[in-house]
Amino acid sequence: MTSTTISTIAYRKASINALLATNVNDHTEKKNNLTYLSWAWAWAEALKADSDATYKVEMFGDKCFMDINGTAMVFVTVTMFGKPMTCQLPVMDYRNKAIPKPDAFAVNTSIMRCMTKALSLHGLALYLYAGEDIPEGGATIKPTDGVIVDKNRENIIADVAIAVQDRFEASDLIGAYEEYLGIHDQEEKVALWALLPSNVRSSLKKHGETLKGLKG
Repeated sequence: MTSTTISTIAYRKASINALLATNVNDHTEKKNNLTYLSWAWAWAEALKADSDATYKVEMFGDKCFMDINGTAMVFVTVTMFGKPMTCQLPVMDYRNKAIPKPDAFAVNTSIMRCMTKALSLHGLALYLYAGEDIPEGGATIKPTDGVIVDKNRENIIADVAIAVQDRFEASDLIGAYEEYLGIHDQEEKVALWALLPSNVRSSLKKHGETLKGLKG
């Protein structure tokens, strides 16, 4: 196993752990004693964790649902960190009962809820489906992107984030990348990454890919 492979595995593990520990309570709503997570917010978090994340609505012939004795079941596959995970969900009404011959609106609602449920298989909001009030773990939950960091290291990571941005704004991409590489712990790299603006992240990612290409 190469060092690059080991690093990739470590990064995926750290990213999944961060998703598992993300507190989503501020982005949920209660309906008839059931808790629903905002699908738009959840998908935004998925893209922050993995910019290559995708979701696919499974088709059954020309239908986006499986007919089961006059009711419907939808299936959605979410791929993150290169791994596809599929969830299923009945098309239900406000009482959480399967709807006979559901209309397009009900099917679409269930598809987005199913996508959110599939995200939980990758770690995001899994604790909600387990009936827990908060995610496990005693680490501090930062407001930025739900990334978990050790409290004693928060200021250090924040300082590095500022240094990376300063270098970037000074058109010193090499220096910015070196500042970024100064954080060696993979979980801390995830936290640092979340603190950086999207344009900085994009430039660092491209620079890193270029360096890998030069090394062959």
